[in-house]
Amino acid sequence: MSTIQFPEQLKWGAATASYQIEGAAKEGGRAPSIWDVFAHTPGNVKNGDHGDDACNSYHMYKEDVQHLKDLGVDLYRFSISWSRVLPDGTGELNDEGVAYYRHLIDELLENGIEPMITLYHWDLPQVLQETGGWENRDTTDAFLSYAEAMFQAFGGQVKKWLTINEPWCASFLSNYLGVHAPGKTSLQAAVDVSHHLLLAHGKAVQSFRRLVPDGEIGYAPNVGWLEPFTPDEKDVQACRRGMMWQKEWFMDPVFKGTYPETLKDIFAEQNAVLRMEEGDLDIISQPIDLMGINYYTGSIGRYKEDGGMFQVEEIPVDDRRTDIDWPIYAEGFYKTLKDLHETYGDVQLYITENGACYNHGVEEDGKVHDQERIEYLKQHLTSLSRAIEAGVPITGYIVWSLLDNFEWAEGYDKRFGIIHVNFDTFERTRKDSYYWYKETVENHRFNL
Repeated sequence: MSTIQFPEQLKWGAATASYQIEGAAKEGGRAPSIWDVFAHTPGNVKNGDHGDDACNSYHMYKEDVQHLKDLGVDLYRFSISWSRVLPDGTGELNDEGVAYYRHLIDELLENGIEPMITLYHWDLPQVLQETGGWENRDTTDAFLSYAEAMFQAFGGQVKKWLTINEPWCASFLSNYLGVHAPGKTSLQAAVDVSHHLLLAHGKAVQSFRRLVPDGEIGYAPNVGWLEPFTPDEKDVQACRRGMMWQKEWFMDPVFKGTYPETLKDIFAEQNAVLRMEEGDLDIISQPIDLMGINYYTGSIGRYKEDGGMFQVEEIPVDDRRTDIDWPIYAEGFYKTLKDLHETYGDVQLYITENGACYNHGVEEDGKVHDQERIEYLKQHLTSLSRAIEAGVPITGYIVWSLLDNFEWAEGYDKRFGIIHVNFDTFERTRKDSYYWYKETVENHRFNL
């Protein structure tokens, strides 16, 4: 039997996001976010689902922290609902909203779990959307005010921060492909939003240095991997273009102070122009302490003349897919981590999301037998171990997700949690994968 061993200093964690788990959408002074409006608009979310109640974690956070404590993790990554703490987007803080997060942070620390806060996990206050949202450059200043208020409120206790979660999703998926809130289908809007998200990130990092000088800050892009179908240069370049949309477009400005010319040209051919002001790239390229990486899937890619904007066709590695219909490609996880290290150097990496959708329910024995999720985690943690041994500076691994939750446009049909949630009663049931992960965390190893 083979064993995969991890360094003792590797930190383990679990993650969630505010709109996906909190519920209490109209309680405690919270105002609507773009996801409240999007989800309540017919046709946007499967089954007409919405996050009004979600997992009821707003009321059940103490129980959720106990699940984390029993799991044995070092870290809990969660996000703050901007419209819960600042109902008007800017201005007066909502004391009830701030108190909720303060209680959560206290509960985590009392149980020996370090909080990692994500400032923006897609739930922009609707009041800001009504003045243009992220297309409006002024929203970067609103985000800065929000970030500074959170640094001042919680920076004494919380030392690990992420500014923006998956900026590709918040820009292109949401404003070009129209899948997520606010549901637009404009490439120009998506390009504008992508730049403003990075600008907001840079502004927040600048203030963080002053307000939380002993803390660490970064952001959490999502990446996938496209392996060329053949060594032919056409296939190689097609895959490069396909990955560049998530990788270089959101990483080169931060680490190199430039946007990739290839993509600027491709966007310009579609009449979408990158609009910047002097000094923007200096702000965006502020040094960061860590980078979060969200990885779920990958495939093989080959050149196809009519293969969309990037002339690339994706071909699954095999017929294995999770229940959200994403191909399983753990080798791509290893290649992604190696590639990021080779491209951007020794930035400290946290895997801030990695996990699988399998829709198992509670069986007659009262348990949830999700062996497929365990196999997925084994494969990806093996890739993680390979990357660590290859010298990639990985500090932590954070599984997505602690709880089954509101899975955005997929509603409640798709389950990523290592804990099952009954969305009628909010009862939590630990899955087999919870116990497998707990054992891996305790021993820093698992057997294949």
